[in-house]
Order: sequence, then structure tokens, then C-alpha cells
Amino acid sequence: MTEVRGMLTLDALSASVAADEIDTVIAAFSDHFGRLLGKRVDAEYFLADVARQGTHACNYLLTTDMEMEPVPGYRFANWERGYGDFHLVPDLETLRRASWLEKTAIVLCDVEAEAAHQPVAIAPRSILRRQLDTAAALGFSVKAASELEYYIYRDSYRGAQEKGYADLEPLGWYLEDYHILQGTREESFTAAARRHLKHSGIPVESSKGEWGLGQHELNIRYADALVMADRHSLMKHCLKEIADGQGCSVTFMAKPFAGQAGSSCHIHLSLFRGGANAFPGDKQLGPVAGSDAFRYFLGGWMARLQEMMALYAPTINAYKRYEDGSWAPTRIAWSYDNRTAGFRVVGSGESLRIECRVPGADCNPYLAYAAALASGLDGIAKEIEPPDIFEGDIYAARHLPRVPYTLEQAVDNFEYSEFAQSAFGADVVEHYSHFFRTEIESFRGAVTDWERRRYFERI
Repeated sequence: MTEVRGMLTLDALSASVAADEIDTVIAAFSDHFGRLLGKRVDAEYFLADVARQGTHACNYLLTTDMEMEPVPGYRFANWERGYGDFHLVPDLETLRRASWLEKTAIVLCDVEAEAAHQPVAIAPRSILRRQLDTAAALGFSVKAASELEYYIYRDSYRGAQEKGYADLEPLGWYLEDYHILQGTREESFTAAARRHLKHSGIPVESSKGEWGLGQHELNIRYADALVMADRHSLMKHCLKEIADGQGCSVTFMAKPFAGQAGSSCHIHLSLFRGGANAFPGDKQLGPVAGSDAFRYFLGGWMARLQEMMALYAPTINAYKRYEDGSWAPTRIAWSYDNRTAGFRVVGSGESLRIECRVPGADCNPYLAYAAALASGLDGIAKEIEPPDIFEGDIYAARHLPRVPYTLEQAVDNFEYSEFAQSAFGADVVEHYSHFFRTEIESFRGAVTDWERRRYFERI
């Protein structure tokens, strides 16, 4: 593979600063929602201080809701404890140009406790790191890829907000799955996205029209799981800022509008050992020749899906995506190269991998990958056998277990799961259960367009 463009060492950053090519470094981290939060730092100050010493941010940022309001009820940070600081430690392996911004670089940070200088256990990147450490202790490294879908609208973000997010005009006006002509009409945005990602340390494979009106998919190169989670977060952020600059908008909502396809984040994952894929083998599982690591990882991933569902589908809206016949999986089954399956096994030999089609585009990649790894590694540890392969239309298989219907059901499964407590720690489970339940309570008090259309006149 050729060298990844756009990545920076400190020496390369220093040279770019001296040449007046870069004057700003964004130091960012992921919040619960997967949004990038942080600071813009003068590039010279970053080189002199922040690159080695890190910087600070208020710890309330891991207790806020979508509106950035601090939410009571968290042990981690609250009004009683005064909302102090935590430490943002730049991971210099992530330092890269932000090609879509003028004279700007960006670096992703780990979150550490201010006094102890230990990872903050509830930070999304910390949660994934812990699972990767568990895999490493078993002799595995992890390769992953995210397939992200999104909708593009001609309306700007401000214009969409002023319209109440109703009557938005999609960039495409008929179903365009793999359709080159309709895709060409969206190239003013998509070509810029491919170009800027490529020059910002995020290698691109391809882009294509998807099944919804104005829906698109842009695939980036697979990588080590932490690198891929970082690329996933940066890709979403990059596409939003490109859209904002062009006066249009993109959304990664799992189900922006009823009657349209949902947007997914298909996760492809495989374990490696000694530099080679650990999934191929000589033991037959349906049509697949795989190893014990493969079969037990698949078994564990499937067995724990209902307990981990809130980490794959973290919003109220996410559960609107799970409709039969919609390309989104509704039942827990595996098959080989079958897009109705929640777990679609693809490839063979060194390309053998598991594609989980359950997560929506609204997932936080650090949490989704951590859930997948914890589940699969538990399967290996406990030698959990997967169910028999299912062949045919899984939507029609009413006897199969279903994914949870609501976020509330998923959070109940997560909060009371002994496995989740063991895999992530009681503090993490308590923190995220409170986070999800806060989202549920916010929705319960909301009056929706559906209610007004249904009841305004006729009730």
C-alpha cells in the first residue's frame, strides 16, 4: 500500500509552520455522540507546548446532552464536584493536515484524569483501547472498516434548521444505487469529499449512490481498529464541514425520513495474528472454511448483540431504521454474502471477515467497535458456537430473534447485563446507561410533527 497522504510528523509540521502553510492545529476528542470537541491551537504554541504537554478541557464535556447542556446525575462530573478539568493528550500518530480547512492540521487526543494522568475510563477512545489491549493480550491485532452512508441535501444547515428540517431538497431525485449519471450530479460535493479525505490521511476506496433519494456512500480504506475509528470520526466531521462550506448539508441520521432507506454503518472486522488473518482455517462452518477463532468470534458477537445494542444504535431515531425489506437487518442471524443478514460473512482465505450490518450511521465508532470486540473475544474465551447458517430471506424468518425495538429496550439489556459490567466496568455501564436514558427522557417530553399531523384537527 502506498504511503498515506496528509499525515504529519512533528518535524513535518514544524517545516509547514515555518513555510506559513499551517498556522492552526485542532486538538480534538470524541464525546458520547461521536462528535469531535476540542480547541484550535496556534501551531507554533502547539509545537512548543501542547504536542508534548497536552492541553485541558472542562470535564463537563462528557456529561452534556446534544445541546451542550450539562446533565445532572453523573458520578464522573457534576455541579457538586465543580466541573473541573481533564487532560487532552495528543496522539501524535493521528496528526494530519485538515485539507478542507485553510492552513490547518488536526490531532486526536486521548482523555486523561487531571491528577492521576490515567485514561478516563468513560471516554470513548479509552473504552476501545481497553478492548484492543484485551485482544493484544490474547495475541490478536484487529483490522476493521466502516461503510458509512449519508444523505445530501441542497439546503444549508442553517436553512434546514429554519425550515424545521421539513421539505428538504435531496441532491438526487430518484433512486440512484450504483447509478453513475445521478451520482455525477452530486460530484460537486462528493469529489471534494474524496479529494480532501485523501489529502488528510484518510485513504479513499470509492463512492457510490445509494438506495435513497440523495443517499450516498463513501468507503475509506480498512486499517487497524483504532486507526479506523479515528478515520470514521474524522470523515463524518470533514463531510459536514465541506457541506457547510458549499451551502448544502449532509446527515448521518439513521432514518432521516419515513419511506426512505435508512443510513447504516456496516462494520467489517477480522482478527490478525502474526501479521496474517486469523479467521481462515480448515473447519467448515456452512460454506465457510474458517478457524476456531472465526467461529467463536462470530458466535460471541451474535450472542451478545442484544446486550450491546445501545452501542450500535444509540439514538431514538436509530430504531426506526430496522424495517423488514429495507436493507437494514431486523433479525439476528448469519449468512454468507446475504444482505438480509445482520451478520454477513464475506471473503475467503486472507480476505475472510465478518460484516455486521446492524449499526446505523449515527453510531459512535469507538463504542461500536468496542462492543464488537468485547463480544467476539468473549465468544473465543467461552467457545460460543454460532447458530447454524441461515440461507434465504431472513426478513421472512419470523422465528429468529429480533433486534430490540426501541432504545429503551436496548438500554435495559445493556444496564442489567453482567457481561457488559465485566467487559467495560460498572462505572462505564452506569455512565452510558444514564446517558442513553437522558436521551429517552428528552424524547418523551417532545411534541412531534407526527402528533400534530395526526391529532391537530381530528382528535
